[in-house]
Amino acid sequence: MSFQEIIGQQRAKQMLQNGLRSGKVSHAYLFAGPNGTGRKETALALAQALLCTEMTDDSCGRCLECRKVEHGNHPDVHIVAPDGASIKIEQIRALQREFAYRSGGGPKIYIMEQADKMTVQAANSLLKFLEEPQSNVVAVLITENGHAMLPTIQSRAQWVPFTPMNPGEMLQVLAGEGFPQTLARPAVHMASGIAACREIIQQNWFAEIRNVVLQLGKECHVQGNSVMVTAQQKLFKTPLAEHLDMMMSLFLLWFKDMIHYQVDRTESIVFIDQLDSIGKIAFTRTTDAWVRCMEQAADVKKRLRANANPQLAFEQFLVEMQGG
Repeated sequence: MSFQEIIGQQRAKQMLQNGLRSGKVSHAYLFAGPNGTGRKETALALAQALLCTEMTDDSCGRCLECRKVEHGNHPDVHIVAPDGASIKIEQIRALQREFAYRSGGGPKIYIMEQADKMTVQAANSLLKFLEEPQSNVVAVLITENGHAMLPTIQSRAQWVPFTPMNPGEMLQVLAGEGFPQTLARPAVHMASGIAACREIIQQNWFAEIRNVVLQLGKECHVQGNSVMVTAQQKLFKTPLAEHLDMMMSLFLLWFKDMIHYQVDRTESIVFIDQLDSIGKIAFTRTTDAWVRCMEQAADVKKRLRANANPQLAFEQFLVEMQGG
């Protein structure tokens, strides 16, 4: 993995490559930003560049050191992830022992995923490690929320911000990779980076749940109980019921498409293959009414996070949609 292969995140890559060029690599980095923005890939690119025998601001991808990193078997690159719900002190101690044992030689890198999930004891143990840095050890702490880390750890690491990619840019990349527009257009609004988009699109259930949303979205504008029957048969009696949060995100995009159609912004419509249906439905409600629909969908997402009964919350949502 080289920096060149990572799509987007120009600021993060520039910060790291400037350090490599000037020989001023920090002993600890805090990679903070949303999931799917390429934080781990960038951490591995940094590790590979540090270990590459070419000694430039990026890895060559050809030397033995680069190949070992790419294959995940380099002895001087360690990845730490939560053991269950948290990263425990025993994991930090094992890391310290490993690096003490491997003293001397080239740089040693450890990459900690979900670093904010360290126990208090683990965080304090890591802090001591950071306060007494060995010259040849580089730490990369990956987290969604850097401010959730101990302030003392934050102050001893160089922050490298990772930001969500622009949906239009991601759509262009995905189209170039041959992903269907019908799936790529909604996916880019649900993920912060290209890797996360690919992961969503490649889930077998994503196309299915999109189809169910479209069917329910159209049936909500027809009187009768067909919408409830569809919800029972195609959602709650199937494994798709596990993805209700994703379904509500798709409903938000469906309602937003109605507003885009009303204001003649068809280029922004996500469900572009449904343009005829959207044209028939969009003006059955006012813009304010569609905004209320979006608010109701967002409210269901909140209730699901608060462990509300999923089926009850969704059925109430459908009743409200039918009522206008």
